Amino acid sequence: MKDYTIAVIPGDGIGEEVAPEGVKVLNAAADITGAFRLQYEDLPYGCNYYLKTGKMMADDGLKILKSFDAIYFGAVGFPTVPDHISLRGLRLPICQGLEQYVCYRPSLLLPGVKTPLAGKKVGEIDFVVIRENTEGEYAGAGGRSHRGLPIEVAVETSVFTRVGVERVVRYAFNLARARRKKLVSATKSNAQQHSLTFWDEIVEAVGKEFSDVQIERVLIDALAARFVLRPESLDVVVASNLFGDILTDLGAAICGSMGIAPSGNINPERAYPSMFEPLHGSAPDIVGKGIANPIAMIWCGAMMLDFIGQKPAAQMIERAITAVTRAGRVLTPDLGGTAKTMEVTNAIIAEMRASAK
Repeated sequence: MKDYTIAVIPGDGIGEEVAPEGVKVLNAAADITGAFRLQYEDLPYGCNYYLKTGKMMADDGLKILKSFDAIYFGAVGFPTVPDHISLRGLRLPICQGLEQYVCYRPSLLLPGVKTPLAGKKVGEIDFVVIRENTEGEYAGAGGRSHRGLPIEVAVETSVFTRVGVERVVRYAFNLARARRKKLVSATKSNAQQHSLTFWDEIVEAVGKEFSDVQIERVLIDALAARFVLRPESLDVVVASNLFGDILTDLGAAICGSMGIAPSGNINPERAYPSMFEPLHGSAPDIVGKGIANPIAMIWCGAMMLDFIGQKPAAQMIERAITAVTRAGRVLTPDLGGTAKTMEVTNAIIAEMRASAK
């Protein structure tokens, strides 16, 4: 039996509500399969931690996290702390400091979930966005001068390195090769003549190693429209940090809800732990109501199990999610239902146990 150590960072808002639900499902998967054990350590990092200490995480937070097999992350950000502080104090330092340079974000229309796109059916929205996760527009290079004066200046510089772009592009090509062999590269090189022409050149160069993969270079504005008009034409999309961030919110929306969208911040070389977090954020407007959708968090747990080598357990969780949405009886309000958070979790666990009999 394999043992794994998992750092749990519930974070802020509904992250504190859905993270425990995800842990329940992970424990059920371990119990049902009997193939592994999970040991957890809850870390209190987030906005409440900042209000108490002036920091989003401990000074040695990255050193602490390096000792775990994976990180299970709820959400970051709350109105009590400015967004640039919460993001740059927690999630970005983890992704950058632990070389989680691949952000893996699937968009899949689940059975029983309504898409806002007319006429689109299950099977017609099934793609993955690979977002560069450690540099680009979120590198943090820049500054401000002459604060408060009429001549105040703010400069934000995107950083694109050959190593950074090439490694995430190669990951995306390999994923496309394993799926339907179609890759779309998001760009805006007609306007960003230095950074994104550089990006385009690297995509083209790496693409020569993948003659079996169809490559398209699509301007970001046209690609956003394509997400809505022809999502069935997409398989794997590779994008810079900012473009990937924006596109994946759109990808979640066309799949019916931000509440069902998972993601993984991956260190493919496994030199550092990877981190799995839902897209939905802290959702302050529904905190404390007991109606947060736990599916994204639970699906992140499945992705985490798959990544650490427990694929059968991951598949069992994914099948249970699909069974619950297909039945349509236990859905939270974001999916048109009336169920509470814990009721959805319980329904998923019940499906897992039923399938194991």
